[in-house]
Order: sequence, then C-alpha cells, then structure tokens
Amino acid sequence: MHANQIRRVVVTGLGAVTPIGLSVGEFWNSMTEGKSGVAPISYFDTTEYTSRIAGEVKNFDPHNYMDKKAARRMDVFTQFAVAASDMALNDAQLVNGNVDPTRVGVVYGSGIGGMWTYHHQSEAFFKGGPRTIGPFFVPMMIPDIAAGTLSIRYGYKGPNYATTSACATSAHSIADSFMLIQRGSADIIVTGGTESAICPMGLGGFCAMRALSTRNDQPEKASRPFDANRDGFVIGEGAGTLVLEEYEHARNRNAPIYAEVLGIGLTADAYHITAPAPGGEGAVRSMRLCIREAGIRPDEVDYINAHGTSTPYNDRSESQAIKTVFGDHAYTLLVSSTKSMIGHLLGAAGAVESIATILSISKGIVPPTINYETPDPDCDLNYVPNKPVERDVRYAISNAFGFGGHNTSILYGSVREK
Repeated sequence: MHANQIRRVVVTGLGAVTPIGLSVGEFWNSMTEGKSGVAPISYFDTTEYTSRIAGEVKNFDPHNYMDKKAARRMDVFTQFAVAASDMALNDAQLVNGNVDPTRVGVVYGSGIGGMWTYHHQSEAFFKGGPRTIGPFFVPMMIPDIAAGTLSIRYGYKGPNYATTSACATSAHSIADSFMLIQRGSADIIVTGGTESAICPMGLGGFCAMRALSTRNDQPEKASRPFDANRDGFVIGEGAGTLVLEEYEHARNRNAPIYAEVLGIGLTADAYHITAPAPGGEGAVRSMRLCIREAGIRPDEVDYINAHGTSTPYNDRSESQAIKTVFGDHAYTLLVSSTKSMIGHLLGAAGAVESIATILSISKGIVPPTINYETPDPDCDLNYVPNKPVERDVRYAISNAFGFGGHNTSILYGSVREK
C-alpha cells in the first residue's frame, strides 16, 4: 500500500445482546416498535437504593454459546461479548476459517469490567479471608479479558486490546479499529463493547452520584431523553459487536456490507470529571472532525444517534452542540436517543448505538426517542418522538461521550461507489 492510498473501512457483521432483544433482529424490531426494556431490578434486593430500575438483559443463557465450564470462568460481561461476537461473525460469514488469522484483530472494550466477579469475591473475602479468593478472580474481572477471550476463542492474532473510556468506551474501540485497518495493521477487526454492572456496587455508586432516574413507579417511562421532565439516566447492560473490514477485502470474499465508516472525531472537554463542557464544546469539535474526515457538508448529515442520556446537563449540551455544528440544518435533520428504550449501556453504549445507526442507513428507518412528552425549551430539535420515521438516511453520526470528558463521534454512510 502506498502512503497516499487510504484504505476504506466497511461494516460486514453485527451482533447484539440488549435489554430489548438477544439478537440484532430482535433489538431492531423492538426499537422500531418503541418497546422499553426498563423494569424493576430482579438481580438483588434494591429496597435501600434510590433507583430500583434498570435495563436488564432478559432470558440470556450463556450455554447457548459455551459449555458450563467456560461459562463458570467468565464474568457476565465476557459472556455477553462472546454471544454478540458469535452472532456478528456468523453475520459476516467468517465462521469457516476463511481468512488469515494474523490479519484479523480484536479491539473490544468495557467501561467497568467484571463488577459481579468483584462483588462475589469481595463477599468471599469478608466472610473467609484471603484464602477464599478464587484463582480466576483477576482474569475474570479485568476489563481487557473480553478482548483476550475473543482472540483466543477465534484464533485471531492481529491487534488485540481493550479500550476503557467510560461511556465512550466502545465508540473508541470502533474508532481505533477504523484507524488500524486504514493504516494496514489488519484487514478485519472484531470490535465493540460489553457491560454488566447492574450489581449492588454498580447501582449504589451511580445512586450516590445522583445520576440515576428515581422514577421507580414507572420504569418503562423513566428514560426520557430531551423531555423536560427527565430526571437522570437508567443503567442498562449488554454488548454490541461490529465486524469492520477493509473494503476490497470484503468485496473479494463477497461479504455482506451494511455501511461504510467514513469519519471519526475524538476530542476531550478538559473541563470536569462528570459534567459536559459549556455548550457541548468538546462535542462540537468531535462532530466537526468526523464530518471533515468524511469529506461531506454538514447539511448532508441526515440523522444523529445522540448520546442522549436523559440527564438534565447532557441532553441540553448535546442539543446546543448540534445547533452549533449544523446551524439551520439542525432543525431539519433527525436526532434520536435509543437509550430511551434500553437505558445506558455504559461501556457498551457506543457499539449498540452504532448498530442502530448503521441499521437506520441500511433499512431507511430512524428509531424513535420514546417517552418524549413535554418539550424542553433548551432541547428544541426533532427528536423523532415516540414513533419511528421512514427516511432515506445516507449519512448518520453516532455520538458517545464519557465521564472524564471523552467525546467520540463516528460518521457512517451508505457505501460509496468509486
């Protein structure tokens, strides 16, 4: 490859484990029906918690993807990653060993890692001391173990590591994978993110921050991005996997192609550990960067899958950022938050929301923001309220922003014929 030849990157496989479906098909159908996956927490007694609701993954059976011994040695977040990645690789027609394993990588993130493992091992320690800690405590807990497990499982020997940047984690995984394929370090990368932090410490920590919705009596209405009566986010869990592939490599093996990754924007607020910068300044720059790299005009963007957490600060600052970037076009393009249906999947959010963004391009349907009832004067864009919209989507942006001031914007488009 000559230095002046930019390798194109396309999406050839998708897999998802979510609170509204255990496959991409179920997830998409539930989204377009405006179905909520938020319900009272069933995993443990939440009586003493201010927030007692979550987007739990329902009816997940790890033994559909691995034997009992393997399942016992994996935290739930890794089990989710395996399930979503098995689906994505099947979708990409990559299950028959028909590629060079040294040219396939795995870049896969988790914001927090094995919180359930930490919980169970802490209980054992406080009851019986250090000798009760299991030998798999560390390798089950560390956030990179999902990426390592996937590499071992499939025999992929290319670049292999995890990203961790809070709620921007899996968007950073996708961005890194895009850059690695562009520069020739791999031809295919299995990428995305996973999270399973609906446990006593995970819930308790976010409750202590007063970040979560306390609409416990109406769980399915609690996640309400951009609505004037929003009162915090709803914690969720799950995993999303994308197979990214160099364009000519995908064409040569007749792989299915969903969309093309056209641009990324990675910035920092350098402002506050949890609050967004005033006016969404960091988000403004990340969106402008991905548009510039894609080589399109701002008014060509049809849809933004917003970070849209349902917190007072985020939704206002993201709306302001969109207006700054797009001007008058901000009122013509469509903006929606799929967190309204699944809650906030933390480290898995960017990947699962990228899947929704990609499907909006391939299917010509924009998923809604449910629970949008009372307009907020500070949030005055078209948030696709409550029902999906049929729209020819040529270019779409997926935003993901994380505690620490991390901003990621990824621009996807229908595949350009050159």
